[in-house]
Amino acid sequence: MGHSKRIVVGLSGGVDSAVTAHLLKAQGHDVVGIFMKNWEDDDGDEYCSSNIDFVDAAAVADVIGIEIEHVNFAAEYKDRVFAEFLREYQAGRTPNPDVLCNAEIKFKAFLDHAMRLGAEQIATGHYARVREREGKFELLKGLDETKDQSYFLHRLNQAQLSKTLFPIGELRKSEVRRIAAEIGLPNAKKKDSTGICFIGERPFREFLNRYISREPGPVKDERGRTLGRHEGLSFYTLGQRQGLGIGGVKGHDEAPWYVARKDMDKNTLWVVQGHGHPWLQSLALDAGDASWVSGHAPGEGAYAAKTRYRQADAPCALAPQANGEFHLDFSDAQWAVTPGQSAVLYDGEVCLGGGVIASPA
Repeated sequence: MGHSKRIVVGLSGGVDSAVTAHLLKAQGHDVVGIFMKNWEDDDGDEYCSSNIDFVDAAAVADVIGIEIEHVNFAAEYKDRVFAEFLREYQAGRTPNPDVLCNAEIKFKAFLDHAMRLGAEQIATGHYARVREREGKFELLKGLDETKDQSYFLHRLNQAQLSKTLFPIGELRKSEVRRIAAEIGLPNAKKKDSTGICFIGERPFREFLNRYISREPGPVKDERGRTLGRHEGLSFYTLGQRQGLGIGGVKGHDEAPWYVARKDMDKNTLWVVQGHGHPWLQSLALDAGDASWVSGHAPGEGAYAAKTRYRQADAPCALAPQANGEFHLDFSDAQWAVTPGQSAVLYDGEVCLGGGVIASPA
């Protein structure tokens, strides 16, 4: 083992970060836990688990035998993540705040704070890996393919990766839970958190209602017939099939309806029937606001990409363009390619980076 380092671990109250801290302590490092509070608008309500999570994180720190500090990043979060999230929704796109949270809070505000505490590195409970080759740092997929989180980390740069450890990236989730139970962690069986960090389990439309005004308009099918009314285009995403309020339409069969297009100029929501409808299929996309792990765009050629988190890598051809933009052509049609989501590029197990989808092409 190398020399003992001072490592600050982001303790969320979940089992992944708890085992991360334990593994580093077992390796002889000087480990300090930090609990990040990123949202405080509704601490008291039933959906916000921040207080419970802190109690769990503190209990974990006690068992492992490390100090824990509670740090409030709510102001930074609101400025850097939430404001952008609302801007995107108002423009009719569907952003991925977890990607932005990692780039702006966990690996920027938190990293800066950790360095002020004298840390040499930070660690989080993400399922991903970092590899150093010839002085350059690569972001790799986690070994547990069902849990790999490199998609959410694709905007990390060389400086951030050089200071970051992902100890559980080498493990499967079942092994992480086994270790947690073995060492008697109080949260060994705690279920994984789901949903967006600040929304938690709350109903999404109800949450957005507080911040975005409703502008109802027509819901139309591909033939231009009006089937109903939508509540505001911001509240819908491409590929959505729940909550459209247009079941059993006269003259149509019973196949499910999907959101296929959003016309912001005419405030019209276009829907189609059937998962395989041509309007839901795209063989190409354009993306912008690119961020590449190596610091520069990969050369054009054959790669694989994800256009949403839970999907298999799709073979594609990359054509980098100027101004942080790029074009992807896919071998097979991609389903419901959604503006605002991230298109993330891979070369085997190496995550190269990606950008924000501007439009299917």
